[in-house]
Amino acid sequence: MPIVTTREGVSAAQKAALIEGATDLLVRVLDKDPAATFVLIEEVETDNWGFAGETVTALRQREAMQRQGAAR
Repeated sequence: MPIVTTREGVSAAQKAALIEGATDLLVRVLDKDPAATFVLIEEVETDNWGFAGETVTALRQREAMQRQGAAR
């Protein structure tokens, strides 16, 4: 079963496309039965996701501030 981890804010249409695409890939590559293929999409809030010792929220805020500073 593929598990897809996304950020919050992914639309229902995007989730449906992920489920369809992951299922199609497993059918094509592994000859899986689509009726027996489950796809789990797990949404993780950026406060609950970390990288390099910081939350993704903090990293994105800093990057946004840097982009704003560079645009001036």
